[in-house]
Amino acid sequence: MGKIKCFQKYALKKSDTETLKQHFHRGKSWLWKFLSGLCLLVFMFFLVIWSYMGNGRKKQPSPSFLSQHCAGLQNSSNSGSPAGINSEVSEMSQSPINSFYSEFGISLDDYSRLQQAVYWDGPDRSITNVSMSTSPAYVTFIIENLKESYQTGEELFVTVHAKDFYNKSKRYGGDFFQTKLFWSETKASVFGEVVDLHNGSYSVRFLLPWVGKAQVAVRLIHSSEAVQVLKHHRDTDSDRVYFKGYYEGPGPNKTRLRETVMCNVKWDKNGLKHMGTENCCCEYKDPRTKEIWHCQRPKSLPCSDLVYHSMGGYRNRLTDREKELMKQTNKDVNGDKSIINIFHSHGNETVDVAEKCHPGLHTPVPAGFYLNDVWTSFVCSTRHFTTQTTTECLKDKNIYMMGDSTMRQWFEFFVKEVPNLKQMNLHVQYQSGPLLAVDVEDKIDLHWRAHGVPLRTEKTEIVNLHYISNEIDDLAGGPHTVIMFNLGPHFTTYPLDFYTHRVLTIRKAVLALLQRSPDTTVIIKTVNTGYKDIFGSDWYSLQLDRILRWAFQDVGVYILDVWQMTACHYSKENIHPGPVIIKNEIDILLSFICPE
Repeated sequence: MGKIKCFQKYALKKSDTETLKQHFHRGKSWLWKFLSGLCLLVFMFFLVIWSYMGNGRKKQPSPSFLSQHCAGLQNSSNSGSPAGINSEVSEMSQSPINSFYSEFGISLDDYSRLQQAVYWDGPDRSITNVSMSTSPAYVTFIIENLKESYQTGEELFVTVHAKDFYNKSKRYGGDFFQTKLFWSETKASVFGEVVDLHNGSYSVRFLLPWVGKAQVAVRLIHSSEAVQVLKHHRDTDSDRVYFKGYYEGPGPNKTRLRETVMCNVKWDKNGLKHMGTENCCCEYKDPRTKEIWHCQRPKSLPCSDLVYHSMGGYRNRLTDREKELMKQTNKDVNGDKSIINIFHSHGNETVDVAEKCHPGLHTPVPAGFYLNDVWTSFVCSTRHFTTQTTTECLKDKNIYMMGDSTMRQWFEFFVKEVPNLKQMNLHVQYQSGPLLAVDVEDKIDLHWRAHGVPLRTEKTEIVNLHYISNEIDDLAGGPHTVIMFNLGPHFTTYPLDFYTHRVLTIRKAVLALLQRSPDTTVIIKTVNTGYKDIFGSDWYSLQLDRILRWAFQDVGVYILDVWQMTACHYSKENIHPGPVIIKNEIDILLSFICPE
């Protein structure tokens, strides 16, 4: 009864109920108006942001490339589509992407810096004919505020003006220039830093590091329109470089069955998702890196019978207009040929650096300069090694080199330079290794092996192609261990997110190595110049170089800059630098291993 009285006490009359309903509906109306107004404000806010970002397009980073693939790591059926800058933020807040970044220790700020590093300006209009592109014949450069003389350590500024084939000034940026200050008689040169002003002009800064004379040289590597061709094909048909897989197995009557098929990276876009029907291929997933290599399924042999790997070939899918744009490549441009006169500053003939070499040093621009074919570094105090001092530096060292043929050039240098270092015959295909050289007397063992697939090489046993991160994971490290690697030319046609994933996997392995063995020496060789075509342009290489530096800038390793060393030297550019450049690279390398 008490309960009933209680409910009766608080029971509502019919009139009270109607009043309450009216208040409720008025509240709904007010709430609806409030929410509608709020939505309108939010819409207007994003409209303003969108408008601002549209007006300042040239100053914004390119759309996210890494976040597009992160979800694909969790769900391979989601290939991802080009995302705008606003969608990057929402994409990156999703849990699959967060888990991807946390796995590699990359923060949102780190990712933003990467986007800024690889951003490249481009045309602000549709290019309907080749004559609208940058013409190397009409591009000019001037020296700003030229003086009669300069002192070592001063800076020189140059402005480059881009024009099209109608001799009209261009109004947008994105041209790829390389510049240097040089003097042929003294075999002197220094790299120039180019800054895109996003209006058709470019500012170049040179340091004047030697006493003597100098002139400015500017080359148009690719027009901004040609860069868009390169970017388009990197982002749409990465399978234009393909590989062969060789299957072998037992056949009837003690015969051997052999089949050769096409292979490539499996990625979630850019022509790499599959090679034919859904069940087209044999897939080989590395359990540690999670990367997948796949080959067309052989007709009569099982997937387990893959034995050899080799380069397959190239597919040139350029249109006629694109071929015309790519013809204007690596061209000298006209400009101020004035002779720069440089004198002593405070009694010094050159600009020197006194800081002792140690891991984690920043690479400035310029990173050094040539004089009489000898490179002086601005990174740290380096020295020049003789045969004897080279042997002394490498004594009692276990040296592991991993990468491509430009890293193999270092291996070959040491085998020739160190008298007692003898190369062992491991009966493998030389191009991809592994290679081994031993000096028993001085307790030196020197290893080189190619990085894992993709690898453009002659026919080789695929079991010998190891991922760099796996190799590093299997090394104990220590004070007698030196690890050096590079990664670049074989990745130029692939999506940036694929390369970034490979680099971050190596970064994770290096961090773990330095955690368990902090006294291990780790040296990274950057990408060098050399290629100028649709399969290996310097523009591709520069993008990879920026990702590599971004990934390892705070890891506590040595970064050996060979980009500037190869870009400004007088010798004809080659993906495999000549002996003069290699010797100077080795001097820096040994200065890292054995600092003064």
